[in-house]
Amino acid sequence: MNEQSQSDDISAIASLSDPLRRALFDIVSRSATPMGRDEAAEALGVPRGTVAFHLERLARCGLLDTEFQRRTGRSGPGAGRPAKLYRRAANEIVVSVPGRHYALAGELLISAIEQSDRTGEPARESLTRVSIEHGRALGMSAGSLDAVLQSTGYEPQDDGEGGLLLHNCPFHQLAKGHAEAVCAANLALLTGAAEGAGESTREVQFAPRGGYCCVRIVRNAD
Repeated sequence: MNEQSQSDDISAIASLSDPLRRALFDIVSRSATPMGRDEAAEALGVPRGTVAFHLERLARCGLLDTEFQRRTGRSGPGAGRPAKLYRRAANEIVVSVPGRHYALAGELLISAIEQSDRTGEPARESLTRVSIEHGRALGMSAGSLDAVLQSTGYEPQDDGEGGLLLHNCPFHQLAKGHAEAVCAANLALLTGAAEGAGESTREVQFAPRGGYCCVRIVRNAD
């Protein structure tokens, strides 16, 4: 998740702090069919104009999807304008502070299991290979290791020695219970990212340290 996406998600969640918007979101989410403005206004006992304003706000934030339907059963001239309807958006909005990327961890783990089942390769070896491949693709797309670290939520900090300490582990909760597997995948992911980005002056090392990610970026020895 990039910084803009994170900011958009925070704004979307913040919009639910308004009691009326939260009530509208809940009532639309519980509805088995898309809900119109008149229905929502009647259900909450709120003026239609007020409901319309807040429904549009929720739609702009990405919390609701919209569509248009004619509910009279008529079509053609005289059928009237289609009604604008609202339903809960299918996309996920997730906000965590500090940033976590459990969807990425899940993708790596499931891909490794699938490849292990298909090839007979041990799951741990599959996880390492899949993580390297995914990291390499991230590095090539981002163009630099630093860009990958920023966009993936590692919160890199200058260590004063030409390298970086990673202040945040994007897979923190998983690593607490499954440190060996998750840290190995983490190391492989960033090793691949460095390769894909063509990083030549620094290298990725496994260097656990309290309060930081288990991986550290260090300057190559001259």
